[in-house]
Amino acid sequence: MTSGGLVIRPAADCRWDCAALGEVMLRFDPGEGRVRNARSFQVWEGGGEYNVVRALRKAFGLRATVVTAFPDNDVGKLAEDLILQGGVDVGHVMWRPYDGVGRNTRVGLNFTERGFGLRPALGVSDRGHSAASQIAPGEADWDGLFGTEGVRWFHTGGIFAALAPQTPEVVLEAVRAARRHGTVVSFDLNYRASLWNALGDPKAVQAMNREIARHVDVMFGDPSGFKACLGYDAPADFPAFAAAVAGEFGFKVVASTRRTAQSASANDWGAVLWAGGEVVASVTRENLDILDRVGGGDAFASGVAYALLQGLGPQAAVDYGAAHGALAMTTPGDASMVDVREIEAAIGARGASVIR
Repeated sequence: MTSGGLVIRPAADCRWDCAALGEVMLRFDPGEGRVRNARSFQVWEGGGEYNVVRALRKAFGLRATVVTAFPDNDVGKLAEDLILQGGVDVGHVMWRPYDGVGRNTRVGLNFTERGFGLRPALGVSDRGHSAASQIAPGEADWDGLFGTEGVRWFHTGGIFAALAPQTPEVVLEAVRAARRHGTVVSFDLNYRASLWNALGDPKAVQAMNREIARHVDVMFGDPSGFKACLGYDAPADFPAFAAAVAGEFGFKVVASTRRTAQSASANDWGAVLWAGGEVVASVTRENLDILDRVGGGDAFASGVAYALLQGLGPQAAVDYGAAHGALAMTTPGDASMVDVREIEAAIGARGASVIR
């Protein structure tokens, strides 16, 4: 099947509609309070790459698996249990021996405030020496996943790539194998200065990202990511920019959200997408009420992937992505709590009246 310029493997030939490579952390959410004053937290699972396939499973009903790693202890089992509740397969999780105190390996933690009004959202990561950051080239059986089992769409991103000196090599190994077996590859630049700065020379980091980009079909990113990771200024003229970056790297699709934060709890929100020379945009939702902005971009990516996997075309892709991102930010936690019927209702602008 061809969709948006992508050649997509038939569902009948693949065990999985989608797979992700990334770190899955535990998110500690103080609700309406502050991390610094909290006495209790709601615990969620989350991770930039994982959130996309979890939404493809939970919101859209597709078959999903994740490649990640956990310590073999009760905290690792908690993370596994949360993934299972999201319906994502855990057959490709790598389990690390645990030394009893966490010196050798651990589950990454992310303490996240939602923000409100003048107070912005705040994330405080505690993820050093995590199991996922220690995944090394040669550990995962990529030919088994993409070849023997079969995957239609593979997603990974810049957060996992920036975790440790060897994780970019793991990403390269994965995307090369995916392309070899005819799997569509998507990548979210998801630029985080705090992660990339720890890896040292910005030019070397950029060169590595540029090498990964040459194996990507669908690229997600915002102006800061395109600049820092690929060396491209993203001008106001999106069509010319997208055509240029796609021409260099061979992208079939380039997609970006458009967000203006009026406050932490009210954003203007929309998206734009380039596919094969055609540029399409979603409606812009002005002063969109935000409960929890974390995961909005991941929800956008999953909506785009779903529409393209279904053969619905570029306009539907940007519409599903933008609507899903808008709805995902109305609920707490990284993971989407949205149903595809709610997304389609939002696309159709059927309003927010009570459903009875």
